Amino acid sequence: MKKHFYLSARKRGLLWAVPITALLLSTAPAAASALECSVTLQTDDALRFAPSYINVPAACKDFTVTLTHTGHLPPLAMSHNWVLTKKSDLDGVARTGMLAGADAHHVDQNDKRVIAHTKLIGAGETTSVTFAVAQLKAGEQYVFLCTFAGHSPIMRGTLSVQ
Repeated sequence: MKKHFYLSARKRGLLWAVPITALLLSTAPAAASALECSVTLQTDDALRFAPSYINVPAACKDFTVTLTHTGHLPPLAMSHNWVLTKKSDLDGVARTGMLAGADAHHVDQNDKRVIAHTKLIGAGETTSVTFAVAQLKAGEQYVFLCTFAGHSPIMRGTLSVQ
């Protein structure tokens, strides 16, 4: 003869509560310790990066910047790139980048002051670059800019290692 077990509503609720609690507790540390080792920046026809600052966790091995151009003007008039350098090197990198021309994505490929850069993109395009965080130093002031002709005085942002 089979025995039937009857559980009260309270006990049935507890049976569900234990596995759900265990599941939540097992995923909490993973969520809390997850590093954001990437960022997506948007740019448009208004000569801006959004957001205009990037915080890079020092614990990341590599960091990826994805640049998305949401503007509408033709590439010949409004292309953008993303170039990372030290703040002290900003003006020199902007100048050599502009002179490098569109075929070189407005980045002097021999300029050692350039830490990382994307290619030049037009409206509706996306590009990305991944670089080693170890080449950055906590406390150093870094900036990013667009080196397309005439954009660098306005299209700038800051990057810090934390």
